[in-house]
Amino acid sequence: MTTPGSAAAQPGPAPPRCFPMYYGPEFVSCALDLWAYQHGVVLDFSRPGKPTDNSFVEAFNGKVRAECIDQNWFLSLADARLKCEAFRHEYDCEKPHSSIGHKTPVEFMKSIGAPSQPMGS
Repeated sequence: MTTPGSAAAQPGPAPPRCFPMYYGPEFVSCALDLWAYQHGVVLDFSRPGKPTDNSFVEAFNGKVRAECIDQNWFLSLADARLKCEAFRHEYDCEKPHSSIGHKTPVEFMKSIGAPSQPMGS
């Protein structure tokens, strides 16, 4: 499969038929647009003001807001980074999630044989 900016086709999985885009058309590069066109992939933009188009991200953002941002007083950018990283660590490594069998995300990733290193670590 070729990707935007790659020189030659490389074997790999077929591209998706549709690729959801949650940031609006102003964030699409010409290379991505050309790649999608060449591979018959539809870039599916969410509708402005329609959070239900991306309900998983909206639910997560609500949790971050309620459990981290609204619970802390940030004294500086460095303080905000420390407190947000502590929240991320608790969310990924300590807090079980009912949607994945009451395991932490790290435990779940290990159980399916995926690398357990959370993003940002």
